Amino acid sequence: MQLVGMLDSPYVRRVAISLQLLGLRFEHQSLSVFSTFEQFRQINPVVKAPSLVCDDGTVLMDSTLIIDYAEALAAQQSPPRSLMPAAIAERQQALRVIGLAMAACEKSVQIIYESMLRPAEKLHQPWVSRVTGQLLAAYGALESELQRKPLAATSGTMGQDGVTVGITWHFTQAMIPEVVNAADYPALREFSARAEQLPEFRAAPHGDEVYKSA
Repeated sequence: MQLVGMLDSPYVRRVAISLQLLGLRFEHQSLSVFSTFEQFRQINPVVKAPSLVCDDGTVLMDSTLIIDYAEALAAQQSPPRSLMPAAIAERQQALRVIGLAMAACEKSVQIIYESMLRPAEKLHQPWVSRVTGQLLAAYGALESELQRKPLAATSGTMGQDGVTVGITWHFTQAMIPEVVNAADYPALREFSARAEQLPEFRAAPHGDEVYKSA
Protein backbone atom coordinates (compact mmCIF):
# COMPACT_ATOMS: atom_id res chain seq x y z
CA MET A 1 0.00 0.00 0.00
CA GLN A 2 1.06 3.57 -0.54
CA LEU A 3 -0.05 6.53 1.56
CA VAL A 4 -0.06 9.79 -0.40
CA GLY A 5 -0.01 13.20 1.25
CA MET A 6 2.19 15.33 3.49
CA LEU A 7 2.61 14.71 7.19
CA ASP A 8 1.88 18.37 7.93
CA SER A 9 -1.73 17.28 7.39
CA PRO A 10 -3.22 15.85 10.60
CA TYR A 11 -5.40 13.57 8.48
CA VAL A 12 -2.40 12.06 6.67
CA ARG A 13 -0.54 11.72 9.94
CA ARG A 14 -3.56 10.06 11.56
CA VAL A 15 -3.52 7.37 8.89
CA ALA A 16 0.26 6.88 9.03
CA ILE A 17 0.24 6.34 12.78
CA SER A 18 -2.85 4.13 12.70
CA LEU A 19 -1.37 1.87 10.02
CA GLN A 20 1.73 1.37 12.15
CA LEU A 21 -0.21 0.59 15.31
CA LEU A 22 -2.28 -1.93 13.34
CA GLY A 23 0.88 -3.63 12.12
CA LEU A 24 0.27 -2.85 8.43
CA ARG A 25 3.19 -2.13 6.12
CA PHE A 26 3.00 0.82 3.74
CA GLU A 27 5.08 3.25 1.72
CA HIS A 28 4.67 7.00 1.95
CA GLN A 29 4.76 9.48 -0.91
CA SER A 30 4.91 13.03 0.43
CA LEU A 31 2.94 15.05 -2.11
CA SER A 32 1.31 18.42 -1.49
CA VAL A 33 -2.19 19.28 -2.67
CA PHE A 34 -0.77 22.75 -3.37
CA SER A 35 2.83 22.70 -4.63
CA THR A 36 2.63 19.29 -6.34
CA PHE A 37 -1.01 19.48 -7.40
CA GLU A 38 -0.47 18.06 -10.89
CA GLN A 39 1.62 15.15 -9.65
CA PHE A 40 -0.99 14.37 -6.99
CA ARG A 41 -3.73 14.51 -9.61
CA GLN A 42 -2.04 11.75 -11.58
CA ILE A 43 -2.61 9.46 -8.59
CA ASN A 44 -6.01 10.75 -7.50
CA PRO A 45 -7.88 13.19 -9.79
CA VAL A 46 -9.75 14.51 -6.74
CA VAL A 47 -6.38 15.58 -5.22
CA LYS A 48 -7.44 14.80 -1.66
CA ALA A 49 -5.01 14.04 1.15
CA PRO A 50 -4.73 11.47 2.47
CA SER A 51 -5.13 9.09 -0.42
CA LEU A 52 -4.31 5.41 -0.04
CA VAL A 53 -3.31 3.35 -3.06
CA CYS A 54 -4.26 -0.22 -2.21
CA ASP A 55 -2.28 -3.24 -3.36
CA ASP A 56 -4.71 -3.79 -6.26
CA GLY A 57 -4.43 -0.15 -7.37
CA THR A 58 -7.73 1.04 -5.90
CA VAL A 59 -7.43 4.55 -4.47
CA LEU A 60 -9.21 5.33 -1.21
CA MET A 61 -9.54 8.75 0.41
CA ASP A 62 -10.68 10.36 3.68
CA SER A 63 -8.78 9.38 6.81
CA THR A 64 -11.76 7.79 8.56
CA LEU A 65 -12.63 5.61 5.57
CA ILE A 66 -9.00 4.62 5.02
CA ILE A 67 -8.70 3.63 8.68
CA ASP A 68 -11.92 1.61 8.40
CA TYR A 69 -10.30 -0.33 5.53
CA ALA A 70 -7.10 -0.72 7.56
CA GLU A 71 -9.10 -2.10 10.49
CA ALA A 72 -10.60 -4.72 8.17
CA LEU A 73 -7.14 -5.72 6.97
CA ALA A 74 -5.78 -5.88 10.51
CA ALA A 75 -8.69 -8.07 11.59
CA GLN A 76 -7.45 -10.73 9.15
CA GLN A 77 -4.00 -10.86 10.72
CA SER A 78 -2.91 -13.46 13.24
CA PRO A 79 -3.44 -12.37 15.87
CA PRO A 80 -6.04 -9.83 14.74
CA ARG A 81 -5.55 -6.20 15.74
CA SER A 82 -7.89 -3.27 16.23
CA LEU A 83 -7.65 0.27 17.57
CA MET A 84 -11.33 0.24 18.55
CA PRO A 85 -12.78 -1.45 21.65
CA ALA A 86 -15.31 -4.23 21.11
CA ALA A 87 -17.48 -3.56 24.17
CA ILE A 88 -20.38 -1.24 23.39
CA ALA A 89 -19.90 1.15 26.32
CA GLU A 90 -16.17 1.51 25.67
CA ARG A 91 -16.74 1.91 21.95
CA GLN A 92 -19.33 4.61 22.58
CA GLN A 93 -16.83 6.53 24.71
CA ALA A 94 -14.08 6.13 22.12
CA LEU A 95 -16.38 7.39 19.37
CA ARG A 96 -17.32 10.44 21.45
CA VAL A 97 -13.66 11.32 21.98
CA ILE A 98 -12.81 10.71 18.32
CA GLY A 99 -15.73 12.89 17.24
CA LEU A 100 -14.62 15.75 19.48
CA ALA A 101 -11.04 15.47 18.24
CA MET A 102 -12.10 15.38 14.59
CA ALA A 103 -14.26 18.47 15.18
CA ALA A 104 -11.27 20.26 16.73
CA CYS A 105 -9.14 19.18 13.78
CA GLU A 106 -11.66 20.46 11.25
CA LYS A 107 -12.04 23.82 12.99
CA SER A 108 -8.27 24.21 13.30
CA VAL A 109 -7.89 23.64 9.55
CA GLN A 110 -10.67 26.13 8.80
CA ILE A 111 -8.98 28.83 10.87
CA ILE A 112 -5.61 28.14 9.23
CA TYR A 113 -7.04 28.27 5.72
CA GLU A 114 -8.98 31.42 6.53
CA SER A 115 -5.87 33.22 7.74
CA MET A 116 -3.34 31.78 5.26
CA LEU A 117 -5.27 31.51 2.00
CA ARG A 118 -7.86 34.27 2.09
CA PRO A 119 -6.73 37.86 1.41
CA ALA A 120 -6.81 39.99 4.59
CA GLU A 121 -9.35 42.38 3.10
CA LYS A 122 -11.73 39.47 2.54
CA LEU A 123 -11.37 37.94 6.01
CA HIS A 124 -14.84 37.45 7.48
CA GLN A 125 -14.36 37.97 11.23
CA PRO A 126 -17.83 36.74 12.32
CA TRP A 127 -17.04 33.42 10.64
CA VAL A 128 -13.63 33.22 12.28
CA SER A 129 -15.15 33.98 15.68
CA ARG A 130 -17.78 31.31 15.22
CA VAL A 131 -15.27 28.66 14.18
CA THR A 132 -12.95 29.63 17.02
CA GLY A 133 -15.80 29.19 19.48
CA GLN A 134 -16.47 25.71 18.10
CA LEU A 135 -12.78 24.84 18.34
CA LEU A 136 -12.54 25.92 21.97
CA ALA A 137 -15.76 24.08 22.81
CA ALA A 138 -14.36 20.86 21.33
CA TYR A 139 -11.11 21.18 23.25
CA GLY A 140 -12.95 22.07 26.45
CA ALA A 141 -15.01 18.90 26.16
CA LEU A 142 -11.93 16.83 25.32
CA GLU A 143 -10.07 18.18 28.34
CA SER A 144 -13.00 17.16 30.55
CA GLU A 145 -13.09 13.68 29.00
CA LEU A 146 -9.35 13.13 29.52
CA GLN A 147 -9.48 14.35 33.10
CA ARG A 148 -12.38 12.00 33.78
CA LYS A 149 -10.85 9.05 31.93
CA PRO A 150 -7.20 9.34 30.83
CA LEU A 151 -6.27 7.82 27.49
CA ALA A 152 -3.75 5.01 27.11
CA ALA A 153 -0.42 6.31 25.83
CA THR A 154 1.72 3.28 24.97
CA SER A 155 2.20 1.56 21.61
CA GLY A 156 0.51 -1.58 22.85
CA THR A 157 -2.53 0.05 24.42
CA MET A 158 -3.29 3.21 22.43
CA GLY A 159 -6.59 3.22 20.59
CA GLN A 160 -7.94 5.29 17.75
CA ASP A 161 -9.22 7.82 20.27
CA GLY A 162 -5.67 8.39 21.51
CA VAL A 163 -4.24 8.61 18.00
CA THR A 164 -6.81 11.19 16.90
CA VAL A 165 -6.54 13.30 20.04
CA GLY A 166 -2.75 13.21 19.95
CA ILE A 167 -2.29 14.28 16.34
CA THR A 168 -5.03 16.92 16.54
CA TRP A 169 -3.68 18.63 19.65
CA HIS A 170 -0.14 18.63 18.27
CA PHE A 171 -1.37 20.07 14.96
CA THR A 172 -3.30 22.89 16.62
CA GLN A 173 -0.39 23.80 18.85
CA ALA A 174 2.07 23.68 15.95
CA MET A 175 -0.05 25.87 13.70
CA ILE A 176 -2.25 28.18 15.80
CA PRO A 177 -1.00 28.13 19.41
CA GLU A 178 -2.23 31.69 19.88
CA VAL A 179 -5.82 30.51 19.43
CA VAL A 180 -5.76 27.63 21.93
CA ASN A 181 -3.78 28.38 25.09
CA ALA A 182 -2.03 25.13 26.06
CA ALA A 183 -1.92 26.16 29.73
CA ASP A 184 -5.70 25.86 29.87
CA TYR A 185 -5.64 22.19 28.83
CA PRO A 186 -3.15 20.32 31.08
CA ALA A 187 -4.54 16.83 30.43
CA LEU A 188 -4.38 17.28 26.67
CA ARG A 189 -0.93 18.82 26.87
CA GLU A 190 0.45 15.96 28.98
CA PHE A 191 -1.13 13.25 26.85
CA SER A 192 0.17 14.77 23.62
CA ALA A 193 3.69 15.03 25.02
CA ARG A 194 3.66 11.33 25.91
CA ALA A 195 2.15 10.29 22.57
CA GLU A 196 4.74 12.21 20.57
CA GLN A 197 7.47 10.12 22.19
CA LEU A 198 6.06 6.85 20.86
CA PRO A 199 7.99 5.30 17.96
CA GLU A 200 4.90 5.33 15.73
CA PHE A 201 4.48 9.08 16.20
CA ARG A 202 8.22 9.77 15.85
CA ALA A 203 8.34 7.80 12.59
CA ALA A 204 5.66 10.08 11.13
CA PRO A 205 6.46 13.54 12.52
CA HIS A 206 4.36 16.59 11.76
CA GLY A 207 5.99 18.45 8.87
CA ASP A 208 7.38 17.80 5.40
CA GLU A 209 9.39 14.69 6.20
CA VAL A 210 8.71 11.26 4.71
CA TYR A 211 7.63 8.37 6.90
CA LYS A 212 10.34 5.80 7.45
CA SER A 213 9.56 2.55 9.20
CA ALA A 214 11.65 1.72 12.22
